[in-house]
Amino acid sequence: MGDPDERALLPLRRSGTFFCSDKSVTAVVIQGLAEHKDTLGAPLCPCRHYDDKEAEAAQGFWNCPCVPMRERKVCHCMLFLNESDAFVGTDQNISMEEIKEACAGM
Repeated sequence: MGDPDERALLPLRRSGTFFCSDKSVTAVVIQGLAEHKDTLGAPLCPCRHYDDKEAEAAQGFWNCPCVPMRERKVCHCMLFLNESDAFVGTDQNISMEEIKEACAGM
């Protein structure tokens, strides 16, 4: 299983958005993206069901940041949150330790 790295956080910083106030949500989403990057070659959104993950990853619509996020700043995973969102936190950073702690036992 791959670990997320600094490159995974670049879209967040470029978008001017913030993580969820509950960083365990953020950690699980980032871990899922890293796993999909390792297994599918693309950061396919881990918050959706796919009949064929390989086909979806190749198509690209749901690869993070997905088309709805890029076009409308809408992230159903709560990874990219605007300041007006009820669940927005104040951070644009999460440590590997926080991710590992939140995902332990999964």
